Amino acid sequence: MTYCVGVLLNDGIVLGSDSRTHAGVDDFASFCKMTVFERPGDRVLVLLSSGSLAGTQAVISVLKQGVDTDGGPGNLMKARTMFDVACIVSDAMRAIESRDKQFLERNDLAFNASFILGGQISGEPMRLFRIYAEGNFIEAGAGTPFFQTGEAKYGKPIIDRVIDPSTSLSDAAKCVLVSFDSTMRSNLSVAMPIDLICYERDALEVRKRRRFEQGDPYFGALSKKWSEGVRAAFKELPDPQWGV
Repeated sequence: MTYCVGVLLNDGIVLGSDSRTHAGVDDFASFCKMTVFERPGDRVLVLLSSGSLAGTQAVISVLKQGVDTDGGPGNLMKARTMFDVACIVSDAMRAIESRDKQFLERNDLAFNASFILGGQISGEPMRLFRIYAEGNFIEAGAGTPFFQTGEAKYGKPIIDRVIDPSTSLSDAAKCVLVSFDSTMRSNLSVAMPIDLICYERDALEVRKRRRFEQGDPYFGALSKKWSEGVRAAFKELPDPQWGV
């Protein structure tokens, strides 16, 4: 399992992903689930992947190959719009699903790979998409400014309470990190390192990217301060009234 989140704001996009994969309670490993395709001054495309590692890696490899070999309509760096990029990712997913389907079904398995796609191409606004395993996708907007994949339920309440399109990039980054902290406290299938990007509107290059490793001082301080704040706020809550 995994946890990935993308937040679309007026000032930019915040994207985060954990790194844990597992094939059982005694088989854990770490793999980066964030992939960046970037041509400074022209485009920034960020993919966050969740689901079967074999499936997501195959899709990413197809996309990279399309760029490296100048793969015509499958080249992300030639797509005119972010919508076109989402379609290229969708096509790659369906190609891998078609290739692997009969072999997966022999073991009662199904293709399981999904993505969050965020970024900007010169000449159009920033855009954020959630691409499902079937290859269909939806786009974020003012009413729904964020998407999550994987173990979303633990980190969703803080994002629901804090995030709206006017939230600053700095506050959104803190909120996303707190959502990861909440998720990791409740589910062992999500773990550090955490990869985080804050993309600034119209920058057309990634200027703020960081990986938070286990024991990171800032993340530890953030987690401690959040826990203390929650406990302090809880103590200030009024007691329930039992009278009729």
